[in-house]
Amino acid sequence: MTPSDYASLLLQSLGSSAVVETQDNRSAAMLWRASGAMWLTGFSNESPRDCLAPVASAMQGAWLALCALCPDSLDPCFDAHGLLGERAALTKLQRGGTISAGGAAHLLQTAHGWMALNLARDDDWSLMPAWLEAEVTSLAQIRAAVGLKTAAQLVDRGRLMGLAVAAMPDRQAKTPFDNWLKRQRLAPRVETLGRRPLVLDLSSLWAGPLCAQMLQECGARVIRVESSKRPDGARFGSPTFYDLLNGGKESVALQFDTSEGQACLKELLAVADMVIEGSRPRALENLGIDAASLVAQGQSKVWVSITGYGRSAGNRDWIAFGDDAAVAAGLANATGSPPVFCADAVADPLTGLHAAVAALQSWQGGGGVLLDVSLFSVAQSIASLSQTPAANPPNTTARVSAAAADALGVERPRARTAVAKAAQLGAHTKAVLAEVRRLKHGGSKAIAL
Repeated sequence: MTPSDYASLLLQSLGSSAVVETQDNRSAAMLWRASGAMWLTGFSNESPRDCLAPVASAMQGAWLALCALCPDSLDPCFDAHGLLGERAALTKLQRGGTISAGGAAHLLQTAHGWMALNLARDDDWSLMPAWLEAEVTSLAQIRAAVGLKTAAQLVDRGRLMGLAVAAMPDRQAKTPFDNWLKRQRLAPRVETLGRRPLVLDLSSLWAGPLCAQMLQECGARVIRVESSKRPDGARFGSPTFYDLLNGGKESVALQFDTSEGQACLKELLAVADMVIEGSRPRALENLGIDAASLVAQGQSKVWVSITGYGRSAGNRDWIAFGDDAAVAAGLANATGSPPVFCADAVADPLTGLHAAVAALQSWQGGGGVLLDVSLFSVAQSIASLSQTPAANPPNTTARVSAAAADALGVERPRARTAVAKAAQLGAHTKAVLAEVRRLKHGGSKAIAL
């Protein structure tokens, strides 16, 4: 599937009449080799692996779709597929096969099937004995204990405990492509053409901030809102990567555990045209914030909810990160046998760019909608487009030889140059709140853009 084909498919799934003007007919395999994602896929002592899913082509195609919606602000020739390897380039990550490039996620073979376990948080290790019902203190012991149980048993128990766990499907499910997004209209359409949207970015890490950054590229004003006590953990990672995602955004810091901080947050939400958040629904509900009610009350508001597995009752509390969500979606299946992690937390950049396309198209269409976008659903829709290998005998892989990798031009991950530094935490809190309160009391017709 070429990027142009994918862009048309994506816009069609949104019901958009936008036309992809720039044709990009490069093959999915060519873009995979050039993206840096292939370099990150496979075992460290073996050659990089191919991927049967059009991951890099989907990334480039999503960019073309965004360009079709915003033709005057974006360069359709930008190599968006290179975003897949950007974090790895800046943090010098390498492929690790059944260990993710970032080192926190692990592909484990159970008594029945493979599963992913992501130990991304400091306290995840403390849950291992209770999860496995055994005394385990090392990865080797975890692997041994996991081998005695089925993936289904382990995933069910792990999710109840708040672990980021996922079972790898036995085979790639052929799901309808438009399942990548759930859109709920809650208010009538309002004319928005010609208006510059005000975006409130409550998200963290990668997918949400990338979505907001892409909307900023399209001309939106973005205000980033973080907890003053628990700011975005990405602030403590690669400074350059953080700048790439958050440069140019204003920064507001609030104490979410105080009535004053919650009141300030609600003031900001009331004036925002778009809200991007990456929390499980109950996190905001605990602060007295109901996304559906806010969208229903506010004219033309677009709410972008980015979660691991969606907002539905059965899975709204499941934890996920980019690597384990991609495994659950079937992208590890597309890398051959034995399975390996696909690129670096690949569901994150894929979801961030797709969310931006959905957000912009919804804003241009008059707003009044709640968008439910999950790491799992985006990755699964792309995995469902996987090509069927010509032959698939037992233990075959999608890897290529070292000489073939060089000949085919498998490129290392690369990163853009940051054009602006991210603001210091809370640098614009007083100014933004003062602006919002002037608006509230009739000092101006609209918040300055």
